[in-house]
Amino acid sequence: MASLNSTPSSERVHIGFFGRRNAGKSSLVNRVTNQELAVVSDTPGTTTDPVTKSMELLPLGPVVIIDTPGFDDEGELGLMRVRRTAQVLNRTDIAVLVTDITKPLGECEKELVSLFEQKKIPYILVGNKCDLADKAPDGERFAVSAAQGKNIHELRERIASLVSTSDQTHRIVGDIVKENEFAVLVVPIDKAAPKGRLILPQQMVIRDLLESGSVPVVCRETELEATLAGIGTKPSVVITDSQAFGFVSKTVPQDIRLTSFSILMAKYKGFLETSVKGAKAIHELKDGDKVLISEGCTHHRQCGDIGSVKLPALLKKTTGKDIEIVLTSGREFPEELSEYALCIHCGGCMLTEREMLYRMRTAIDQGLPFTNYGVAISLMNGILARSLSVFPEIQKMITD
Repeated sequence: MASLNSTPSSERVHIGFFGRRNAGKSSLVNRVTNQELAVVSDTPGTTTDPVTKSMELLPLGPVVIIDTPGFDDEGELGLMRVRRTAQVLNRTDIAVLVTDITKPLGECEKELVSLFEQKKIPYILVGNKCDLADKAPDGERFAVSAAQGKNIHELRERIASLVSTSDQTHRIVGDIVKENEFAVLVVPIDKAAPKGRLILPQQMVIRDLLESGSVPVVCRETELEATLAGIGTKPSVVITDSQAFGFVSKTVPQDIRLTSFSILMAKYKGFLETSVKGAKAIHELKDGDKVLISEGCTHHRQCGDIGSVKLPALLKKTTGKDIEIVLTSGREFPEELSEYALCIHCGGCMLTEREMLYRMRTAIDQGLPFTNYGVAISLMNGILARSLSVFPEIQKMITD
């Protein structure tokens, strides 16, 4: 069973190492991590796919290190590698641009810097192989030697200095429920539930409630009525899995706030307001429209799966339209969205905030309404305003 105090990948700082072939990216990654994380060879293009590793890296703490293929790779296969490298940028919090300090900066490096700046990614320009330089390193690049381990500790410190520490109060639920207040969490246990563990948003909510001094009470939807009667006090909020929204809303008295894990996750990742605006498009769908349903994780789909079965069925029942459903999962997300009338995304618990917001902006920039599971399901159950009661400023958007 996964520990509640382990840091999920989506909550770790993602550090990407970029550069041209044979600049020493993989060697530097191994030095920085003190691990043989990446295969090293004198042959250009040894790294063929992004290599990802979750680890503890002092002084940063929990991070994800990403070693990418050379950005100057050639041929059809090389272009595929370059595209994959570019996709890594969507989830990169800090970029390390590794260059060969014995050579001048070229178009490859300039293009990468342009991408970093375009995507507002903090970066550090590193000059590797300083042990081979026949003159003093230029001041533009931070000089290191992966071969000799020179300035590696200093490089770690510089990377750490790029980590934003401006918002240490970012909470998923701790700012909603006060100390000593009760929160009832409705967690359906069905075939689609992971055996022996809770899903990540449920873990995150429980942990945040405990850290806030609040009292989480967990039950299945079948025990919800008895739980509400048995705890002896009115809970501050009931938080449910989105697929049980309809049943739970009928069971929970109207004077108790109600929301879902998915809605909390959308607020936590920064796209709840966009989701509420985008959900209106559900009532505008027409026969033949394509709806993109996208999930950030990959899992074995079973009977009754929410993304592939329950949500499409609810959409067709609500709209009465003949809608075509397209499913994507994991790192797969289309860059061209002109064929779709609506995108419904999961809460994004397995994606970094940067990648989740990238997907949202990709849709919005192309004029595609973008919403999420919890918001869409609550709207189709006629309880959207109620499900946003924990966020009055956003609830006001639909009640004015």
